[in-house]
Amino acid sequence: MKILLVIGAGSFIGGVGRYLLSQLIQSKSLTQFPVGTLVVNILGCFLIGVVFGLFTKGTLSDEWRFFLVTGVLGGFTTFSAFSGETISLLQGGQYWPAIIYVLASVLLGLLATFLGLWLVKLA
Repeated sequence: MKILLVIGAGSFIGGVGRYLLSQLIQSKSLTQFPVGTLVVNILGCFLIGVVFGLFTKGTLSDEWRFFLVTGVLGGFTTFSAFSGETISLLQGGQYWPAIIYVLASVLLGLLATFLGLWLVKLA
């Protein structure tokens, strides 16, 4: 039961953080391209890499890993919003922006995760 509360608290923090940061970034954008969600997902991938790196070094306990990865970062990053925004772009006939969004999300997300992991290994 304790782990569920830890994950739930982290999910709340991550979900609210995702919404606020995504909205802030999107409000500053001059395009309908989902920049806010893209930035949040890439940042989340980087942070997951950092946390995984810390966990493999033995710096974090299982409870912290559940709180940070499953809770905070699971709530912070959002594949469902990514999917919905991609479908909206496609339904609107915006095929190239949709393709760019999918490729950027996947490739930059993976790169950011590796970068986070690599930076922790350097420390």
